[in-house]
Amino acid sequence: MKRAAISVDLDGLVNYARIHGLAGGELDARTRGLHLAVALPRFLGLFERLGVPATLFVVGEDVGTPGAESLQAAARAGHELASHSHTHPYALARASEDEVDRELERAAEALRSVSGRAPAGFRSPGYTLSAPMLRALVRQGYRYDASVFPAAPYYLAKALVLGAMALGGRRSAAVLDSPGVLLAPRRPYRPALDAPYRRGDAPLVELPMAVTPGLRLPFIGTLLTAAPWAVVRGAYRALAKEDFLSLELHAVDLLDATDAVPPALLRVQRDLSIPLAEKEQRLGEVLGWIVRDFTCTTLADAAAAFGAP
Repeated sequence: MKRAAISVDLDGLVNYARIHGLAGGELDARTRGLHLAVALPRFLGLFERLGVPATLFVVGEDVGTPGAESLQAAARAGHELASHSHTHPYALARASEDEVDRELERAAEALRSVSGRAPAGFRSPGYTLSAPMLRALVRQGYRYDASVFPAAPYYLAKALVLGAMALGGRRSAAVLDSPGVLLAPRRPYRPALDAPYRRGDAPLVELPMAVTPGLRLPFIGTLLTAAPWAVVRGAYRALAKEDFLSLELHAVDLLDATDAVPPALLRVQRDLSIPLAEKEQRLGEVLGWIVRDFTCTTLADAAAAFGAP
């Protein structure tokens, strides 16, 4: 059986401000909650139309904030709520095991208050993974991690942007991952506890985000909404032959400038300038291909299928 899992990282716009070195003061309370109050209901409508069960990576501290009732609606609809940490610290992979433990515990408690169960999976802020983080996940009983993103073009672009920002005197909250991620497996695997980007015998499954064979072009929401359509179709054709596809989307993939996004953020987060109707059309078409060619499951179900205990 060919399986696909669709996930959405529910990052608030404040996290994009931090990436771009903005103070975040440009965002009022309504704007800070757009990812839950506006983007998530749009995603839930799209998933309902296509009959897709999704995995939603939730930042724990967002539970209880304005718009967070959409998380309860998602849980009632059968979507998986997974952990995206509690405060979304981009440098979590550089933290100690104790610090990681606290982030995971607080996020799990918040998610438990919404869905009634502990999260089965985790995705690290900024996609960076570390041995202390992996050991903490194992200790707390997670069945899978979905942080590995072995996309060479993405890694290079991120390195160039962070370097340019540093030269310009702007500090980003984002951190650059170890180059070892570029050699990580593209397919689900059990990682080594002391080297997460290598195969090993950890009692959880790593479910990497989709990248194409060869060039390892990232097949994520940003590509689907912003790249030339021929590139999107070509990348999908390469991935449609495989037995597993993990498509990662972000809340901003269904937000645009009409959602009262501050001009300072629009200038640096260019995909927010793409009209919502165009994004919905593109995402709907790609998800239609996936539904046609794969059996769609949550990441938790995919982890079970690929051998999580």
